[in-house]
Amino acid sequence: MTTCVFVQIRCKPGSTYRVAEEIVLREIHSELYSTSGDYDLLMKVYIPQGQDVGKFINDNVAGIPEIERTLTTLTFKAF
Repeated sequence: MTTCVFVQIRCKPGSTYRVAEEIVLREIHSELYSTSGDYDLLMKVYIPQGQDVGKFINDNVAGIPEIERTLTTLTFKAF
């Protein structure tokens, strides 16, 4: 079983496409969207069972150099 989380990503100005390309190369996402508003990208990711969500995001996403901030939303039940 996996945990579905949504990660909003704010990028440094002018770097959104580079950040998106880096995420795609890491092959960790289920879906990745460009968005408007306070964040530039929205990523849907399934965290493998037994892995800590915060550590997974920190190790695989937050370390991308041109990311300024992330906001992770955990999910609990699909309707």
